[in-house]
Amino acid sequence: MSTYDSDAFQSAYDKVMAKWPTEREAIRVSTPFGTTYVNACGPPDAPPLLLLPGGGGATSASWYAQAADLARNHRLLAVDLIGAPGRSERAGDRHPRTVADLSVWLDALLDGLGVETADMGGHSYGGWIALHYALLAPARVRRLFLLDPTQCFAGYKAAYLLHALPMLLRPTPHRVRAFLEWETGGVALDPDWLRLQETAANFPSAKPVTGPRPVPEALRGLDVPVLLVLAGNGRTHDAYQVAAQAGGLLPRTETDVLPDISHHALPQAAPAELGRRLTDFLGG
Repeated sequence: MSTYDSDAFQSAYDKVMAKWPTEREAIRVSTPFGTTYVNACGPPDAPPLLLLPGGGGATSASWYAQAADLARNHRLLAVDLIGAPGRSERAGDRHPRTVADLSVWLDALLDGLGVETADMGGHSYGGWIALHYALLAPARVRRLFLLDPTQCFAGYKAAYLLHALPMLLRPTPHRVRAFLEWETGGVALDPDWLRLQETAANFPSAKPVTGPRPVPEALRGLDVPVLLVLAGNGRTHDAYQVAAQAGGLLPRTETDVLPDISHHALPQAAPAELGRRLTDFLGG
C-alpha cells in the first residue's frame, strides 16, 4: 500500500500553482476549525469571488485555467477545504462535521478576509457546499455559479460509484489515475494537475461532510442569481436530468450544458468559453 509523501504533494501543488497569474498571494485565515489557506489574486479593491474546489484530491490550485480571466474584475479567493488535501490546517481533531459547521467555517473565513458579501463558485463537492451556504446565508452571497455540482439536484450514477469504489476503499496513485482517465474518457489531462491528484491519494484527510440534497422548498426560496454549468460528457450524473431539476426549482437560474467536457475535467480542462461565460455572469 502506498503512503502519503508530503514533499511530493507540496512539490506537485507548487507546480500547478505556477500556472496561476504571477501576481498572487497566500493568505491564512484563522477559523474555529483551524487555519484556512487561500490563494488570492486580482485587484485588492475589486469585488470578492470565493472559489471552493471539488472533493478528493482537488485543491484551490485546480482553478488555474480560469484564474486569470476571473481575476481581471474580481479579487479571486480560492480556498483549500479544511480537512481535505491542501494547505489548510485542522485545529487538532476539529473539522466541520455538519452542514451547519460548514456555514460557521465560511462565516469565519469571510469575516477573517474582511468580506461582507461575495460572489461564490464551486465545482462538484465545492458546489454542494456553496449551494448549502447560499441557502443558509443568502445575505452574504451576491451571485453563485456551480460547475457540475454533485448531490444538489440528482444522485450519482451507479457506474460512477462502482468505478470510484476501489479508489475510495484503498487509494493509491495508480487507482486515482485509472479512475480519472475512465471518467474523462481518456482525453489528455494536464500532467502536473494529474500528478497533484496522485500525490493526494493518501493525504491524511478528515471525513468529508455529507448529507442529503437541499430540500425543494429551500431551493424555490433562494433569491440569489445562479449559473449552473454542467458537464454533458460526464459520468457522474445525468447532466440533462440535473438541468431539468434545477430549472424547475431555482427561481433565478441560468443553465449551460457543455457537451464535450467531463465532470473531472472541470474547471482546469474546460473550453475557453467557460471563462467568458463565468465573467459575463459575474459582471451582469
